[in-house]
Amino acid sequence: MMDLVSRRCVPCEGGTPPLPREEAERLQTAVPRWDFDETGKAIRRAFKFKDFREAMAFVNAVADLAEAEGHHPDIAIRYQRVTFTLTTHAIGGLSENDFILAAKIDRISSQTRSTPAASQTPSPR
Repeated sequence: MMDLVSRRCVPCEGGTPPLPREEAERLQTAVPRWDFDETGKAIRRAFKFKDFREAMAFVNAVADLAEAEGHHPDIAIRYQRVTFTLTTHAIGGLSENDFILAAKIDRISSQTRSTPAASQTPSPR
């Protein structure tokens, strides 16, 4: 298995092509709790916490990580449930950075009391 956690995100500029589907699927095996969205241009994972305060502490830890990596997830917060969506907006699809950040978010999750959400994609309210 790839050690994505030890890698760093690198700047990605427009003009760089998104990962081919086969490469994205290979990288996704290193972060199996992350699912491709309906377009295949992003990966997504939901987390459930004891309460809002715990969810926000996790979001803040991920925010610090994202700033350090220079790669930022889209974040949806619904009380005790947090969903992260990763895509590289500059190239209109997935890059290795998305999988590196996913692995690092998983590492933070394993160090907190989060539980996998019942469904990877939250239902709309």
